[in-house]
Amino acid sequence: MADPKQIEDKTAETEDELAGSEAPLLEHLIELRKRLINSAIAVVGLMMVCFVFAGQIFNILLVPYRRVFANPGDLELIYTAPQEFFFTQLNLAFFGAIFLGFPFVALQIYRFVAPGLYKHERKAFVPYLIATPIFFLLGALMVYFIILPMALSFFAGMQTDEIKMLTKVSEYLGLAMTLILAFGVSFQLPVILTLLAQIDLIHVDALKKGRRYAIVGILIFAAFITPPDPISQIGLAVPIYLLYELAIWSVTLIERRRAKALAEQGLDVSGSSSD
Repeated sequence: MADPKQIEDKTAETEDELAGSEAPLLEHLIELRKRLINSAIAVVGLMMVCFVFAGQIFNILLVPYRRVFANPGDLELIYTAPQEFFFTQLNLAFFGAIFLGFPFVALQIYRFVAPGLYKHERKAFVPYLIATPIFFLLGALMVYFIILPMALSFFAGMQTDEIKMLTKVSEYLGLAMTLILAFGVSFQLPVILTLLAQIDLIHVDALKKGRRYAIVGILIFAAFITPPDPISQIGLAVPIYLLYELAIWSVTLIERRRAKALAEQGLDVSGSSSD
């Protein structure tokens, strides 16, 4: 049989965890302010650095445009207001700061949430802190190498002999940066759903039953977040749905592993009681 002393110690440890996770509302607000300030300082600092390298960031984002418009004469980008290119450089700096600072912001979110979690729940967060920037980068790379060139080719194909496309630098960069950030954030779906399953907040049956609603929600989200063209919308909706299916598979593995652990624990208990 189980040792009463061990049971008492485990109960005391659980009570200590519960007591440690409880905090007045004011303390939560102070902690939230601290994490927001840290995130803001990091983003502003990175933005100042990225502003110095705005030209290099511009050249990197221009690569997909160069691939579609191979003729050097078609690479001409324009701006129509004296201050437009300056604000474009500010936008480039902000984009670079968000892109580079995303892992730090995710870490700040974890540090805000962690004190209210059990020890095993805090441990469950650690792998996802690693997966978060990886999936963000995967989403950005998909835009850079696949979605953005396809969208540009679609738009360029609408030109006629009388109507030519003169691309404003701010509008092209706005399209590129919006798609990269949208895909990067959207690719967090399996990370979030798997994490919620890890701490037992969602279950695979609910995800399977919610497929039809997920499809509708994904289509609405893709239409809202991307420019009004079918290439971008389909290009975002299809990967998100595939990531939803990936999340179902991941949650299934988690639940199987949890059921196996509970079964083994039950065998151990029965074995000890039989002694």
